[in-house]
Amino acid sequence: MKKFLFFFGILLTTTLSAQEAYKFTTITDLETTPVISQGITGTCWSFSSISFLESEIIRLTGKKIDLSEMYQVRNTYPLKAENYIMRQGKAQFSEGGLAHDVMNSVEKNGLVPEEAFSGLFAGENTHNHAEMVAVLEAMLKTYVDNPGRKLSKKWRTAISGVLDAYIGENIENFTYDGKQYNPQTFLAMTNIKPADYVNMSSFTHAPFYSQFILNIPDNWSNGSFYNVPLEEMMATIDNALEKGFTVELDCDVSEKTFSSKDGVAVIPENLENNIKALQGIYPEKKITQEYRQDEFENYATTDDHLMHITGLLRDQNGTKYYKVKNSWGTDEARVANGGYVYFSEAYMRLKAISVTVHKDALPKNTANKLNL
Repeated sequence: MKKFLFFFGILLTTTLSAQEAYKFTTITDLETTPVISQGITGTCWSFSSISFLESEIIRLTGKKIDLSEMYQVRNTYPLKAENYIMRQGKAQFSEGGLAHDVMNSVEKNGLVPEEAFSGLFAGENTHNHAEMVAVLEAMLKTYVDNPGRKLSKKWRTAISGVLDAYIGENIENFTYDGKQYNPQTFLAMTNIKPADYVNMSSFTHAPFYSQFILNIPDNWSNGSFYNVPLEEMMATIDNALEKGFTVELDCDVSEKTFSSKDGVAVIPENLENNIKALQGIYPEKKITQEYRQDEFENYATTDDHLMHITGLLRDQNGTKYYKVKNSWGTDEARVANGGYVYFSEAYMRLKAISVTVHKDALPKNTANKLNL
């Protein structure tokens, strides 16, 4: 009887502990700009990447600069349209994109501050691209159908006109902090060098320590990624944060175990705990390279959203979590943690599609294997 009571006590203690509410302790919290909202748009790729660059500017110069997300969006849509038309509609055209789309745009078009190009017009205080995207899609379909039987070059002007009407005309010169700039001189002032940033992923359908074109729908521009084993991708994230570098993240947020309202993202070992684990601690699944690959290939892991990793935390059991900055605003009725979501290590291992980091943030052994 005493043995029964002893084991029952252990079981009861374990059960109560498993359901204990989260208590987080901050380990690393790197400086970044305030959480903002991408509004009713699919431009998380620009909002997260610009947030990442804003933190990089803080790291490189000590300056806090509110950069324009919509300037990069405005300059990326024409490239998406051209890709779609030149491939006769057999390509992706959507609001989505990836971090390298922003880096490519910055390299070509420079940077501008939010105050010089907000993408909003008088009386507007939030972004809503639903109508604009519907108009663009209808136009592109018409051009691909080619009713005139000979596609003219006027489509470029027409697409540009729609973007001007909904986002604004491109900017050439502006004043910031009392000085005159153009987008390229402003970029130079920030010390951002797009060539210094590395895109990394981890999948077994491509050779490790080589570059490959990540086969996801939003990679419309066919960007290349360095492929490394999962342990090295995770070590890269950890090394970056430890050394003061934040990390850009492409991930899957479609899981029921991701909740901006609860502020956590986890992978419970038992599916029955999926919802309960948003409020309390439950054992998590061990994520291997093989399981990660299987979930990617069976469409359980998809490319949904881009976010910005800015720190590390641990719960009361010592489990590691990543502090991830979202772009869904700070309304307490919709989001927790001031707009941040805490990703458990298991969630990050499984649902991180790719990351972007400064090359100096790579662990030395990984950098050597990639010849960087």
